[in-house]
Amino acid sequence: MTSQDQSSVPDKSPRSGPSLTRRAFTTAVGATAATAAVGTQTAVPAAAATGAGTGDTIRERPFRAARGRHSRRPNILFILGDDLGWADLSSYGAPHIRTPHLDRLGRQGVRFTDAYSGSATCSPTRFSLYTGRYPGRTEGGLAEPIADRSAGLDPTHPTLASLLRGVGYSTALIGKWHCGYLPDYSPTKSGWDEFFGNFGGALEYYSKLGLGGEYDLYEGDAEYKNLRYYTRILTERASEYVRRDHGKPWLLNLNFTTPHWPWIADGDKEASAEIVRRIKAGDGSALWHADGGSVEKYKEMVEDLDRSVGEVLDALDRSGQAEDTLVFFASDNGGERFSYNWPLSGNKSSLQEGGIRVPSVLRWPARIDGHQVSGLPVFSPDWTATLLELGGARPDPAHPLDGVSLAGYLLRNEVPRERDLFWRVRGERALRRGDWKYYRGKAGRDQLFRLADDRREQADRAAAEPELLAELRASWERVDSGLLPYTTGS
Repeated sequence: MTSQDQSSVPDKSPRSGPSLTRRAFTTAVGATAATAAVGTQTAVPAAAATGAGTGDTIRERPFRAARGRHSRRPNILFILGDDLGWADLSSYGAPHIRTPHLDRLGRQGVRFTDAYSGSATCSPTRFSLYTGRYPGRTEGGLAEPIADRSAGLDPTHPTLASLLRGVGYSTALIGKWHCGYLPDYSPTKSGWDEFFGNFGGALEYYSKLGLGGEYDLYEGDAEYKNLRYYTRILTERASEYVRRDHGKPWLLNLNFTTPHWPWIADGDKEASAEIVRRIKAGDGSALWHADGGSVEKYKEMVEDLDRSVGEVLDALDRSGQAEDTLVFFASDNGGERFSYNWPLSGNKSSLQEGGIRVPSVLRWPARIDGHQVSGLPVFSPDWTATLLELGGARPDPAHPLDGVSLAGYLLRNEVPRERDLFWRVRGERALRRGDWKYYRGKAGRDQLFRLADDRREQADRAAAEPELLAELRASWERVDSGLLPYTTGS
């Protein structure tokens, strides 16, 4: 291992003076590079801080960096579930789903109650994560989501992977890419040394047939034939990757398709065969599985995702790298048909809370203590900025980030400055500032909600707070004016 590979993350002690107290959790949070505004942290409601179904109650408390511990730059294991709702984990309140491995991961680190995806559907969120920028900054990010071969992530655009690779990281992406198709777009063209997975937005779990009826499992840019259950294959591949003797820090993006439709669990061969029959007969809607699935089948898929993450974490433990590996888990957007989102309104594709608020947990034993819960409002581009800082990489000044690094918040108890969180999808807009959220849905009516006591977005405060509404609307429009406009078909 080279001296660069062994370099440490800067180890600054928390600032002198009082540590971050519960009161500090109501102060404002940090400014993005692109907009000059952002929100205050909200205290975690008692119900949200309870590990439902686990027997644990985790109270909110100040972040505590693990003082006295030193670490080389961390390995990064970034895991995404697909269409997993905010309350689909037992630690987030699901009354009928058991997720012991993800609950344990949260107890070993930090569980975020007010974390958001970068958009309300699959590919725009992945654009925001890979680039650290709003999806609307790139042509490919305007597709919501990508459904054909006309759009993708420009290979010349810097990414989390390319920037970390530039400072000595090994990089791999295993699972769902959904940022464009061959021959123009691929993880291997955008900074990942290795790719094993699918290019499209969905596939049948056994046959690997995608939305257009095409075979969609690849190793690098070549088809890879394997008709076993997809989640099993991805779990084995990821476990093999983390067990390697890498010799330098690594980034692994592990993107499961679970629990995205079709609603097929491991062993459901008959359901698989029927969907394959329909695909081959030319039924373009077969993968949507509108006539299938159930709450119980969805539960089975989420619990399988949890077991799969547990297997990968076990492989990481046995490799001896767990202490120095930052593990992050989230969903790519809000839940879908059978998801449990209570008390949030809306789901995938909407900018209501249920479409963009997602379960998010982070663990890094070498630097961050466990049993912590954060009510800090954060979203996907923030994790890009954070991981780049922790990995010792600098953003490309020609492509400034819209996310804010949380490294100081996590490691040094630094309270971020005020800023706004911004979202835009076709026909909807949203902006969060502290406890307040500005929202305009497809009905075209401006609404204002105070999320601290109305997470369900039912008490519209627009008439009572007209000046605040106007201020947040103007802030949203300032950001929007700097983004690419939607075009017909985008």
